[in-house]
Amino acid sequence: MIQMRSILDVADNSGARKIAIINPVGGSTGRYARLGDVVTASVKEAIPDGNAAVLINDQNEPIGTRVFGPVARELRERRFMKIISLAPEVL
Repeated sequence: MIQMRSILDVADNSGARKIAIINPVGGSTGRYARLGDVVTASVKEAIPDGNAAVLINDQNEPIGTRVFGPVARELRERRFMKIISLAPEVL
């Protein structure tokens, strides 16, 4: 469960290392985001807490060209195929 002000590690090579969650995108998502949800975030410098994220643009394509770790199978259901193809492993 990811909520407002959560700090996440970024799992791609976009240049950001840590992000702070501002809000989940979409009106029906509620206060919390789950695995594979799109969130609004700002790039920060903070203490890591073990979670990871991939930054995407408005067309839901990753900003970076590499993903440095396994990604969840739920991303396939949400049609993030570019992220799936860049990841070294799908769990």
